[in-house]
Amino acid sequence: MTRGHDEDGGFEPFPEPGRGRTGKVLAVLAVLLVVALIGAGVVVVNYQRQVDPSGPPGAPVKVTIPLGSSTQRIGVILDEQSVITSARVFRIYTKINGGGPFQAGEYTFRRNMSMGEAVRVLSKGPEIEFERLTVPEGLTLRQIAEQVGKLEGRSPDAFLAAAAAGQVRSRYQPTGVDKLEGLLLPETFNVEPKDDEAAILERMVDSFDETASSLGYDEAPSKVGVSPYEAIIVASLVERETRFDEERAKVASVIYNRLKKGMLLQVDATVIYALGKSADRNVRVLFKDLEVESPYNTYKVKGLPPTPIAAPGRASLEAALNPEAGPFLFYVVTESDGRHSFATTDAEHAANIRKAQANGVR
Repeated sequence: MTRGHDEDGGFEPFPEPGRGRTGKVLAVLAVLLVVALIGAGVVVVNYQRQVDPSGPPGAPVKVTIPLGSSTQRIGVILDEQSVITSARVFRIYTKINGGGPFQAGEYTFRRNMSMGEAVRVLSKGPEIEFERLTVPEGLTLRQIAEQVGKLEGRSPDAFLAAAAAGQVRSRYQPTGVDKLEGLLLPETFNVEPKDDEAAILERMVDSFDETASSLGYDEAPSKVGVSPYEAIIVASLVERETRFDEERAKVASVIYNRLKKGMLLQVDATVIYALGKSADRNVRVLFKDLEVESPYNTYKVKGLPPTPIAAPGRASLEAALNPEAGPFLFYVVTESDGRHSFATTDAEHAANIRKAQANGVR
């Protein structure tokens, strides 16, 4: 490559290496820095506006914080109630400035509050504190009443009286069926001081109805060939027969298969219920127990028992509506941890019984 001539006939000097390029890079970097600073400023201003919105706080609003709510969940609740402007910014604000965990209960906030003021309200604690009522899966109505009786000022007898009064009914409770057995959802409930036994009962039944509806129990006739209430009865049998989620759909399959064939269900848990024994998985059924005269004794009476025998949890409700496809007709506990083996024929079932005996399972 040759150099060009300048105006005086001489040669133009080569430019110093990199000088022009460096200047351009520095200029671009300077622009980017300015843009970044402007962007950061916008972010900071926007953040501050959401932390402390303009204008005075709005109208008072009562907000209930459920038991077990994380600070992140509380931010979502306050955002939904228009107490704060952004759940995401609230999460960032509490991480930077501290805050939480906060107590469950009922609070009074104002709409469009600053996040600092909302945190101060939360830090003072609720105006009304909840008691926690936990109802495990598989309890009978009487056992649930005993759980309610552990709450201050509540009585098991008053709870059972409310259940028997007929004022609270499930949408899945057929005409002529007065018992609410199996129609109360096992879960943890927030109980306020004003909630009496009837209010607690109504909330538990409403929760059950919402759950059963969301799972598709209104379609039970087309899905499993029984009424919604009968499918709930099946769910209660499943709940009492196994504690392993992977077995629930198989147990439901056995029950439906035996019903279709007109076989006795021979479910031990129904005998325990008929005898009025504790709904404990460790209760043994003796041969003499199988002779009890009761519509709940499925060793003597064909078909399903007249009502559920316990409160089924969500997993059992799902299994009763979605039984595993297969020809299984028998199951028996064969493992020391309570797991079952399933069979289709008498010979297979007999082999499983021998397996149980060999494993020392009675």
